[in-house]
Amino acid sequence: MRIIFRQLMLCLFWLWLPVSHAADTGWLHAADNDHASVRLRAEAQQSGDTQVLLDVGLEKGWKTYWRSPGEGGIAPAIKWQTPLEIDWRWPVPQRFEVAGISTQGYHGNVTFPITLHGKLPEKLSGVLTLSTCSNVCILTDYPFTLDLTTPAGANFSYDFTRAMGTLPLKDGLTSQLDAGYRAEKLTVTAIRDAGWQKPELFIDTLADTDFGKPTYKIDGQTLTATLPVSDGWGETAPDIRGKAISLVLADSGQAQESRVTVGESPASESTLSLGWVLLMALAGGLILNVMPCVLPVLAMKLGTLVQTQSTDRRRVRQQFMASVLGIVTSFLALALMMTVLRLSNQALGWGIQFQNPWFIATMAWVMVLFSASLLGLFEIRLSSGLSTFLATRGGNGLAGHFWQGAFATLLATPCTAPFLGTAVSVALVAPLPLLWGLFLAMGIGMSLPWLLIAAWPGLAQHMPRPGRWMNVVRTLLGLMMLGSSLWLASLLTVHIGQTLTLALFAGLACILLLATGWRWGWRVAGIRTLATTLVIAIAFPLWHAGDKGIVADRIDWQPLSEQAIAAARADNKRVFVDVTADWCVTCKANKYNVLLRDDIQDALTAPDVVALRGDWSRPSDTISQFLRTRHSVAVPFNQIYGPGLEQGRVMSPLLSRDDVLQTLSEAKGK
Repeated sequence: MRIIFRQLMLCLFWLWLPVSHAADTGWLHAADNDHASVRLRAEAQQSGDTQVLLDVGLEKGWKTYWRSPGEGGIAPAIKWQTPLEIDWRWPVPQRFEVAGISTQGYHGNVTFPITLHGKLPEKLSGVLTLSTCSNVCILTDYPFTLDLTTPAGANFSYDFTRAMGTLPLKDGLTSQLDAGYRAEKLTVTAIRDAGWQKPELFIDTLADTDFGKPTYKIDGQTLTATLPVSDGWGETAPDIRGKAISLVLADSGQAQESRVTVGESPASESTLSLGWVLLMALAGGLILNVMPCVLPVLAMKLGTLVQTQSTDRRRVRQQFMASVLGIVTSFLALALMMTVLRLSNQALGWGIQFQNPWFIATMAWVMVLFSASLLGLFEIRLSSGLSTFLATRGGNGLAGHFWQGAFATLLATPCTAPFLGTAVSVALVAPLPLLWGLFLAMGIGMSLPWLLIAAWPGLAQHMPRPGRWMNVVRTLLGLMMLGSSLWLASLLTVHIGQTLTLALFAGLACILLLATGWRWGWRVAGIRTLATTLVIAIAFPLWHAGDKGIVADRIDWQPLSEQAIAAARADNKRVFVDVTADWCVTCKANKYNVLLRDDIQDALTAPDVVALRGDWSRPSDTISQFLRTRHSVAVPFNQIYGPGLEQGRVMSPLLSRDDVLQTLSEAKGK
């Protein structure tokens, strides 16, 4: 009887609702849904607008939906009796998982602040349609009438302000936000200076497009959220590149609502099969042998060939396999270094060891020793006991070949070859076993020419017979190695200054002069010093004149920052990004072969082009973060933005004149 009486009272209350004419409807209930109650309040403002609060109360275990419910559900809606201009605002939602279906909405109590614009009638009527779900879903209609001539109550302004405080902000959470699409997956990348704790992403559904539950990956200040995309029927999703999406990103009680244009996601470990990545690693390692930084590597290879002229096939195979072991061991050492850096949350990158002045100095010193040995200033001899030990285990001199391979690897790391950048980018964010596997593949790739000689030792024995020419080759190799050591020493300028670097060069010259005098006599030392001085006296003015004339850089480079990119894009300008480093040989090749050409200079000095440059010669958290958000870990890095390329296009590590000019033209848009 009590239940029947309750239902009778609810029916009488329901019939009474349409004649309730107040600015507060009170709590409304429906006979077929005793799990939810709603209330509407309204108050006209001096601005001419009318503020409305929609309060929804739900029993435990029940929920209602956000404006984009997700994979199921219906958003709350009001059908007004009079056509109105409405601004319905939505508090930050939550995500619910039921039977594998992901939805977005609210549970408990939630208040929606609504603003009605323009002149309204004194009595405002409508029907609220509310979908509530637990194990079952109920769609309920609540008719109501608001009398705007009656005040809503003393607490209305406070309640409206509090409801507005539950809305996401327009900014303040992220310093950068991008979205990209590839292979039926949407990738949202966001940078938060304070870092991420428990992020949540909510995306508005596009026409004929649904977004699944996001998966999150946090790397320092960078959040990467990946969502599957479908057409709503679980079939192939439409291409959403170029479309604008509205999203809410929340973390630690703070939320931000943004609108971004979907670009194209860069290829990553999620879109590249393991086989392709391994092939890229092999190809990248192989191409390192022919990159602009191979002069010291080539010198050591040629030196090895010269030394193998009088040896048998077995000895040649042993020597080259020792070099292969040195190369592979060095790549595994790099993998170990990257592992330690990752576990300690430090910056990762290809060639970042050249940001360390102690590493540079050590490498330069070792190269000087190699050069001095090739020039005949001294001989590197092993003790008799160590020589006997090595001889009983494969032959004397294998240690030298091992270290040749090791140093070849370390000296090749300032270069970024095609395919290598993608492989390294995948490796540095992949699980640790895959990281080691990819670095091993890179080492094998770089070792392929050495393995070729080891497989067919006769190739090394087709060199001309030993003779005086070997002394000439030995001297040339020594000079090449000396040039490499001087280049390495010049990298110390950014760390210790130009004065100390010049003093270091002077000290090195004195040491070489003394060693030459001690080894060949002071007359020979004097002649060589005079010849070197004469060459420098002739070459320096020519180089200085060329640097001021033919290779003068007329581009007004600005410091690189995300804010600078955003400001230029807001002004509808094209942006050319160049991340470089003094130790990056590929960067130097791009500079002199492409960026300093007259047509490129003219294109980058156009009024609608902003040129931004980042210097990674020394450790920089800003540059590291910039590269990481673009799925890159190496320099050179070049990217072009513009009205026609809203999300930017990443260029190949080895720039070409035609590609740069064509991409700049595309960035201009219509």
